[in-house]
Amino acid sequence: MLTIWGRLNSHNVKKVAWFADEIALPHVRHDVGGTFGMDAAYRAKNPNQMIPTIEDGDVLLWESNAILRYLAARYAPAEMWPDDPVIRAQADKWMDWQFSFADAQRDAFLHLVRREAGQRDGQVIARSAQVTGAAMLILDQALAVQPWLSGVHFGVSDVPMGVYAHTYFTLDMERPDVPHVRAWYDRLRERPTYARSVMIPLT
Repeated sequence: MLTIWGRLNSHNVKKVAWFADEIALPHVRHDVGGTFGMDAAYRAKNPNQMIPTIEDGDVLLWESNAILRYLAARYAPAEMWPDDPVIRAQADKWMDWQFSFADAQRDAFLHLVRREAGQRDGQVIARSAQVTGAAMLILDQALAVQPWLSGVHFGVSDVPMGVYAHTYFTLDMERPDVPHVRAWYDRLRERPTYARSVMIPLT
């Protein structure tokens, strides 16, 4: 059985937990990181001392998007891992694009979720909102011509930004009008797997 190591209030852990649920892959998850700490046994599994890490039989793997690609290719190739490398690459680029979005959203998240009201910097939040809003306009253009970042159907490439989209639409900050992103996000929210692993209180 797949073992996932990492706390569920981590964006990167949410990705893996959601996707494992999405493809009906039996798994168990152990809380690691943050207030749960990391013991020596976990640090030996992941020398970066970050989360998540998975164990799948004799496979030990870290880096959330690498984990997603591995799970898609091994356990759901017909649905989640297209044979055509062009189709796969066009969807795959959004998985890597997500990292720059995460960097842009981090300050707003930390100030609005992880800090007390008196410790929040409105200018920092506004800058983060501006940069993430500009990125969402790029995403909106893509979703204006296709329903999913993976193409015609939901796929693994929708997962990384799907996690960050929930945070984006939950944070109390200014946002531009992005109707196509909003419609995509609404479709994600209809998925029970998304509700279970992603639509949880931000902490």
